[in-house]
Amino acid sequence: MAASGALPGLFFCFSAMLLLIFVSVSSPTWNTISFLNANQYAFGVFGYTGSKVQVGYYFPLPGDINTGILHMCGAGYHRAGTVFMTILAGLATLCTLVAWIISMSLFGTVRDRLRSEGINANWGNANWLALGALVALLLGSCTAACGIFGHYRDRRSRR
Repeated sequence: MAASGALPGLFFCFSAMLLLIFVSVSSPTWNTISFLNANQYAFGVFGYTGSKVQVGYYFPLPGDINTGILHMCGAGYHRAGTVFMTILAGLATLCTLVAWIISMSLFGTVRDRLRSEGINANWGNANWLALGALVALLLGSCTAACGIFGHYRDRRSRR
């Protein structure tokens, strides 16, 4: 099979893309995936449970930022060829790493503030989906880089 050396990289990059798409459609669009769960609210990329769908939302805390756009950018860079897949997977890995660090910092701050006020707040599953996508992208970019050096001639043409 031509380009069979790139198949593991393709598999990991495709898996990461699916995970990042799941993260991108978190609460309030899909309430089972969230970054932070506090009482009856689930906070996601486009708002929280019961809010209208929008990019960004208001925390009653200083420093309102939103990293949802970065998660969607990570989902967009997935595969464009064997050599380009390595470059784009590396870019997607970097973008996903930055988005994950900012998300963990932002929602960690909110979680600590809510807990200090006596509100039960826990991490949501979107954080761990994004971490899984980050690991898959890292493995995908490494295996794609190794796949560049594979044999691309058909075995029947070698005879």
